[in-house]
Order: sequence, then structure tokens, then C-alpha cells
Amino acid sequence: MAKVLISGASGLIGSALARALADRGDAVTRLVRRRPARPNEVQWDALREVAPDVVSGFDAVVHLAGENIAERWTPEQKRRIRESRVVSTQNLVRAMLQAAKPPQSFICASATGYYGDRGEEILTEESRSGSGFLAEVCREWEAAAEPAAQVGIRIANLRLGIVLSVDGGALKQMLLPFRLGLGGRIGNARQWWSWIHIEDAVGTILHVLNQRVEIRGPVNVVSPNPVTNAEFTKALARALKRPALFRVPAFAARLAFGELAREGMLASARVVPKKLVESGFEFRYGELSAALKCLVK
Repeated sequence: MAKVLISGASGLIGSALARALADRGDAVTRLVRRRPARPNEVQWDALREVAPDVVSGFDAVVHLAGENIAERWTPEQKRRIRESRVVSTQNLVRAMLQAAKPPQSFICASATGYYGDRGEEILTEESRSGSGFLAEVCREWEAAAEPAAQVGIRIANLRLGIVLSVDGGALKQMLLPFRLGLGGRIGNARQWWSWIHIEDAVGTILHVLNQRVEIRGPVNVVSPNPVTNAEFTKALARALKRPALFRVPAFAARLAFGELAREGMLASARVVPKKLVESGFEFRYGELSAALKCLVK
């Protein structure tokens, strides 16, 4: 039985991960912002110093907390996005460096935003970082985790793609307009979207947590089959048995969402999970059509 500490355990991925760990018999402790309501909860403030005993004695710390990026990026919102990821990681790492018994592994979220807008280029973990706000945040986020290696902690940075779930994230926001027949392509629809089914996202984290696998550094948490926005639109419409005739012009997306549209919806990142494939991870939902059919049935 492993002892795992999770931040962001009430989020889309964190809640599913906590259930999966508990189902297999691991002891899960959750970092929460509110007053603890259960024995396995510990209160913390992500932007304040973390006491070393909070992280001591765990086999692994999984850090998934972070401000929602799916809102218009005002200067204040960008500050919150950055601090909720970078400062929180720095605070956890400082605690680990002082802990009486540091965790063996630190699994810290990152994102495929690390690569920026890269067109048709196939991107692996060895690919260089891109430009833009998200890429900058991801670089700082991953760098904030690095000092944990000073006390022998194995570090893995989860470069998460678009996580598909009906409980939250991008897919949930798309379902209503697509079910009403109002869904459609975004911009020229040639931009690559790197996605992963929620079950495979959780499965990859469990795989990375396995000490025998020994995955370190950046890990692309995406399906081995990225798709263009046009292909995604067609597959979702087919899964819902609805037409997808509408189109959101690029200028309209930028007008409505600003920088978020340019670096998110309109950006192209053709990311592949080289490390996961080489380490033997088996995807349950490697093809988009099967993933969507499972989720929306």
C-alpha cells in the first residue's frame, strides 16, 4: 500500500485519481483549502509556506492544483494562473527539502502549452519549448519542481493535453452546443489538438507513480493519435449524431477570448506520448472516435 499526498484532489483529474488510488488500496491524503472535514484531509494555502511535516512520510506527492485557464486572460487572471502553479510548486518543494522523510516521488502537473503553437511539427518530450504566456508558465512550473532532486526525489512533469471527460474541461463545455446542432470548426480547423480520455489520464499517472517504471522528467500525457480541430469536430458530431455546420472564425474567437483563443483554441500542438509508449503503457482509448463514443453514450 502506497501513501500518496494529492493537491487539486477535488479537480477533474485529482478526484478521479484519488478514487483510483483508493480503489486499489492506497492511502490517499488530500490537500484542501477549506477546513478539513475528514481525517485524510490537510488544510493548506498554495501561496503560503508549507510546513515540512505536511509532505513528510509519503511515498509520492502528486501536485495537480492550479487556477482554471479557461477564462479570458486579464492581467489579474494571468497572475493567478502563474502563481497558482509556480508559487505553489515552489512552496511544496521547499517543504520537501526540509522534511524529515521526503517523498520518493514528486509528480507535478504541467501542460502541452509548453510547446506553444507549432503547426505540423510532431512534438516529443525532447522538443524545445515554444513562445507565449502558457509556454512561459509551463517552463517556470517545471523549473520550480527541479530542486526536489537535491534530496533524491524522483521528479516527473505531466505535460497534460486536452483531458476528455463529461464531468468537466473542454468537452463538457462543447457538449451543449453540439447537442443543439450549433457546434462546428474553429478558425481554419487545421490546428492539431492533443487529447486524452480521462481514464487514460489517470492510468498514466498511476503508471508514472510505479517506481519500477522509473519515468523521470517531462511526460506527454496525451493519446498517441492527436487530431486536427476539423477531425475532432467531425468525430464529436458523429458520436452525438448531430450536424456540425457552424464555424467560429478565428477573428471571432480572438474577439471573444483574446489571448486564450490564440494560445488555446487556435494554437496547433501535435504532441505524441513517446515516453509512455516506450515504457509500455497501454492506452484504453487511443482513438478519438472510441473515446468520444464511450464518453457521450
